Amino acid sequence: MLELKNIKRSYNVGGIETKALDGISVAFRQKEFVAILGTSGSGKTTCLNIIGGLDRYDSGDLVIKGKKTADFTDRDWDAYRNNSIGFVFQSYNLIMHLSIVANVELGMTLSGVSAEEKHRRAIEVLEKVGLKEHLHKKPNQLSGGQMQRVAIARALANDPEILLCDEPTGALDSNTSIQIMELIKEVAKERLVIMVTHNPELAESYADRIIRFQDGKIISDTHPHMERPKGDEFKLKKTSMSFLTALRLSFNNIRTKKGRTILTAFASSIGIIGIAVILSLSTGFQTQIDDFQRDAMAEFPIIISQSAATVDAESMEKMREERANEEAESFKETDKVTLYDPADTQISHRNIFTQEYLDYLNKIDPEICSSIGYSRLVSMNMVRKTEGNVIPVSLSSQSQSSGNSGSGAALTGSMGLSSYPKQLRADEESYLTKNYDLLSGEYPTKETDLVLVIDTRNRVDYNILKSLGFDTDKKDSIDFDDIVGTEFKIIPNDVYYVPTEAGTYLPGNDYQAMFDSADSITVRIAGVVRQKEEVTMGLLLPGIAYSDELSELVIDSAKDSAIVKAQENSDKNVITMEELTEDTKDVFLSYLGGNATPYVIMVYPDNFEDKDAVTDYLDQYNSGKDSKDQVVYTDLAATMSSLTSGIMDGITIVLIAFAAISLVVSLIMISIITYTSVLERTKEIGILRALGARKKDITRVFDAETTILGIFSGLLGVVLAWALTFPINAILFNITELEGVASLKIEHAVFLVAISTILTVLGGHIPAKMASRKNAIEALRSE
Repeated sequence: MLELKNIKRSYNVGGIETKALDGISVAFRQKEFVAILGTSGSGKTTCLNIIGGLDRYDSGDLVIKGKKTADFTDRDWDAYRNNSIGFVFQSYNLIMHLSIVANVELGMTLSGVSAEEKHRRAIEVLEKVGLKEHLHKKPNQLSGGQMQRVAIARALANDPEILLCDEPTGALDSNTSIQIMELIKEVAKERLVIMVTHNPELAESYADRIIRFQDGKIISDTHPHMERPKGDEFKLKKTSMSFLTALRLSFNNIRTKKGRTILTAFASSIGIIGIAVILSLSTGFQTQIDDFQRDAMAEFPIIISQSAATVDAESMEKMREERANEEAESFKETDKVTLYDPADTQISHRNIFTQEYLDYLNKIDPEICSSIGYSRLVSMNMVRKTEGNVIPVSLSSQSQSSGNSGSGAALTGSMGLSSYPKQLRADEESYLTKNYDLLSGEYPTKETDLVLVIDTRNRVDYNILKSLGFDTDKKDSIDFDDIVGTEFKIIPNDVYYVPTEAGTYLPGNDYQAMFDSADSITVRIAGVVRQKEEVTMGLLLPGIAYSDELSELVIDSAKDSAIVKAQENSDKNVITMEELTEDTKDVFLSYLGGNATPYVIMVYPDNFEDKDAVTDYLDQYNSGKDSKDQVVYTDLAATMSSLTSGIMDGITIVLIAFAAISLVVSLIMISIITYTSVLERTKEIGILRALGARKKDITRVFDAETTILGIFSGLLGVVLAWALTFPINAILFNITELEGVASLKIEHAVFLVAISTILTVLGGHIPAKMASRKNAIEALRSE
């Protein structure tokens, strides 16, 4: 079975170096109890090294089951130690942070035995060696004899062919020694037992065969045996340790050092805490900025107007090139002033809203554009019945369209009612419900529902209500109930305008007939709304607000009316008979309802990033078109965007870079801690190697330990950072009145735990590789 011939180098037995074994030929039977006995001049044991370094030889032949070990790989040696050899050490060599059952299971774990099977076999062998009552204990809770029994159980659990016993009774008293030797003799009935001992009495009493060594040579062999040559019968199951097993080993080890582990994890988590706090503040401030931007975008939309505009010709060219070189000519170093005539670089441009363009605009991605508002010039011919009388009513010129402000209001301020934007996202609540509190009545549910918008001080221009037929004389206020539910009728052109003999048209004065017309459109004030307190800027100015669908309804009713047809065929105003230019004629036709094309379109992105996407989308329409066919827009928020874009990201990156320095310090510290753990667990490394663990398994054990530390430190850092957000938010609220600024997002937390784990594993990997290269014999020798 095992044969050694002409070995010519020194070997270790149980970690003790011997002299050269020259001209030795030894063979072992399948089942016998062999005692290796003898001393050199120095008193050191002399025999074959199988315990820790069978692979250490230079010449001669070591043949195992017919296969020369010269052909063995490192993995073959690992598998051979695991499959065929069971070790019983003089100093037990148990792993103290594992239970005795886990110690016995370890060798089977490397062999790939299932969890249920290895536990059953571990219990079985522990009961066989007389430890049935101690299964729940750890090695340090046992006596010396009991620990040696655990070592024997571990050696037998994998059913090895050879049991190697290195002075198995050297650390025991005489009574315990007899018990252990009787146990080993019983084991020898089923397998080859090779015992190394200095004690000739043990050899004489128990061994079937005694081989004596002196000065590196065999001096006697009581029962020599010559193994016959045989074919290659070498078959071994490769060993491996799963990462889960490595985690379990490392976790049990870490549990024995709770204080040091917590301090290490806390020190490692400082960098994570810093980055997590920065990210939470950055996220919170970015949210505040986004909210402000969203409100700002509502107040400063991208405006596309039909009105003539003076546009820089160079800018038009750059727009066609998607503004790629917009800044190329700016801020050049020069010592000369360049002269130019602005008239040469300016053109008068009028946007033409074709149906193609309107369709293109309506196809904009709702993800980048929350809503679109339209301002139309159509007039509302309205009457109201009050106190039994029907009277004409009108809208004050101070009422703004589409809630524009700034230059947007200047463009549309005389157009009549405000129309709130169309919501493009079906799954979102309407603009009104999102931004305005309902003070009375209900939000609009139909296209004919109007709302009265009041300012934050509950005010509205009295002229607006006076023009709508409300009694405002000598009054400081009007009850909501007197306003909500008020109905008006929009009168069709053919009923409202009366033709004259002169071929003109004038508004009629039979208001009762108008009111009774079956073609009239009934509208009502459905509710009173006010901008929500948390909304920074409101879109709608105080006054009457309505939906764009109502404009379209009125236009559909008016476009085929007699006055519209007459105006289309005349170059004079059919009411005043004034001469009209082409532009003023188009405007007046729109006023009469003969043109549904919007006068101004307002596009409302949610934030600056979406604004850039919207402008890119609008530029794509202009790409490749002649200047006269392009549609120019006004980006009121461009200046604000250029000032604020990227500032928050830049600040965050700089702060994270400073905080990351502590992560580098943590990485170095983890390397030191892991190296310390390697030194502390050197004997454990030797035990694992003796049981057949591969070098990569040893690396895996320490990588698993740093993985646990990394996860723990990452979680600790995230939890502490989250806890810090509460006092940080309280302080910021007292200073700035901003609520909930610090907010740690779950994805940031997961990312930081992953970063902590990765950096910790990287920091501990070099010491882990150093551990894997340790020689098993030297590792077993350490204390």
